[in-house]
Amino acid sequence: MKPIVFSKEETAVITGEIQRWFRDELDQDIGGLPAQVLLDFFTRRIGPYFYNRGVYDAQAVLLARVDDLGEAILGLEQRAGPGR
Repeated sequence: MKPIVFSKEETAVITGEIQRWFRDELDQDIGGLPAQVLLDFFTRRIGPYFYNRGVYDAQAVLLARVDDLGEAILGLEQRAGPGR
C-alpha cells in the first residue's frame, strides 16, 4: 500500500485543527512541531484504518452499481423462441 501523504496546505490545516482541539478540549497549547509529530503518528498508525474503511465503502457502492447495471442489461433481453 502506498503511504498516506498530505500536501503542505492539508498538513497546515490538519495541524491547525490538532492545535485547536488541544486548546479547546484539553485547555493546552501545543506548538506546530508537536502537532506535526502527532499527525505523523496518526497518519502512519491510525490512517490505514480510515483509508481501508473508505476502500470498503467505495467497494460497496461499486458493487451496488454493478448489480444495478446487471439488472438493466437483463432488462434489454428480448424474448426468443418458436413463433416469436
